[in-house]
Amino acid sequence: MSIVIAIDAGTTGVRTVAIDETGSIRARAYQEFPQYFPQPGWVEHDPEEIFAATLSTLASVVSEFSVSEIVTMGITNQRETVVVWDRATGNIPHRAIVWQDRRTSPRCDELREQGMEPLIRSQTGLVIDPYFSATKIEWLAKQINSSNPDLASSATLAFSTIDTWLLWRLTGGTDNGVFATEPSNASRTMLFDIDRGDWSEELLSIFGVEKSWLPEIRPSSGRFGVTRPNSAAGLAIPISGIAGDQQAALFGQRSFSLGASKNTYGTGSFVLVNLGPNHPPPVPGLLTSVAWKIGDETTYAFEGSIFVTGAAVQWLRDGLNLIESSTDLEPLAKQVDDSGGLIFVPALTGLGSPHWDPYARGTMLGITRGTNRFHLARAVIEAMAWQTRDVIEAMVASGGVVIKELRVDGGAAVMDTLCQLQADVLNVLVVRPEITETTVLGAAYLAGLAEGVWSSLSEIANLDLSEKTFTPQADQRGDESYERWTEAVKRSHWARELA
Repeated sequence: MSIVIAIDAGTTGVRTVAIDETGSIRARAYQEFPQYFPQPGWVEHDPEEIFAATLSTLASVVSEFSVSEIVTMGITNQRETVVVWDRATGNIPHRAIVWQDRRTSPRCDELREQGMEPLIRSQTGLVIDPYFSATKIEWLAKQINSSNPDLASSATLAFSTIDTWLLWRLTGGTDNGVFATEPSNASRTMLFDIDRGDWSEELLSIFGVEKSWLPEIRPSSGRFGVTRPNSAAGLAIPISGIAGDQQAALFGQRSFSLGASKNTYGTGSFVLVNLGPNHPPPVPGLLTSVAWKIGDETTYAFEGSIFVTGAAVQWLRDGLNLIESSTDLEPLAKQVDDSGGLIFVPALTGLGSPHWDPYARGTMLGITRGTNRFHLARAVIEAMAWQTRDVIEAMVASGGVVIKELRVDGGAAVMDTLCQLQADVLNVLVVRPEITETTVLGAAYLAGLAEGVWSSLSEIANLDLSEKTFTPQADQRGDESYERWTEAVKRSHWARELA
């Protein structure tokens, strides 16, 4: 039985799994790494801590097999987060700036005021927002130029997303490590022309980014390089598949056909719809990204990016000490039939699709003397469903998307309460695979496809994997709760006034 290793370097931890040719997970390991919040709205990671978690989980999984069984490795990762380092020395001059970080909101305002939105929308499929990598790179480059001008002018200065950082380290690092990425990650930087399939010289100039700072772009499925045993838990195997986590989840859900959709409930939630080899003009409130590139064929996707879902559960655990474990949330919520009129807008790092409001902040409305922790737990789950509905309605309103079924995955998708509520508020089937870790499945499928573990997309689509379907029990599209949600979202915009 051939084994494919998949590494998922997420926002709060690294998960490594081993997947066999039937699509079954044979071993798994997970390790969290620290989050850093140097100022309100700033979020950072230490890249070395991410790599240490990668090596730790990789070693744990590899120990379950003989090296000869392991055929290849895939990588999936939190997107938009920017790592900067010196490829000559491996030195890291600044912690990574995470996708949730809001420090470049004023710069994004400037770009909009300068009329840059149409250009950026047309070339990248994105909106101007601090979520994406370009303004993060620009900010870091200015800091480095100020503190270390020699490094700023060096040919070995590197900026990348997490996938490239891990690829470079696993394939040797300063000893000829591979410096490359692929289109699904590149398309989230706000520097990538999604039609030309390369870095945009025009956008590089606007943001003051040298092309030499950025990695080479290769197809998502194909051999990137071979791991070094001393850098990869004793393995010398090809890394042959890479994709950003949400595109990997779409691939892992085997959503290969036009119109197939999924929502991943992770730290944030991300609704993606397969657009096939073509994409429409920009749609208000939504993003157009590369889903993956296999050979010479690029597949595109609509995306609605929701910044906070699972992160709100983590906040209940770590910030409020309301729960001890994320698994405590659903039992608490099931103690009540509804949220008692409590509406929670989890804009802890602003709002993403379809609102794109970096100045929104977490808001609770409808608190009464009778409000308790059960109502708050229920309101957190309801917010996941309401935010998803916001995105789906924007997609449907675009006129080009009909969604009859939503495939779900990610940590929160294990909650039947959420899945049933999502089916009810959307009035569509919600399908949950038995294996909800679809990001790692996607990375594994991309790598295995390149190395012959699976011969085609059809073979992957026909793997016999168990699923559970949630059928709408009540059409809640006109429910008063959603109207209250919509009103609460409007009232969450207030951080700009406080600045």
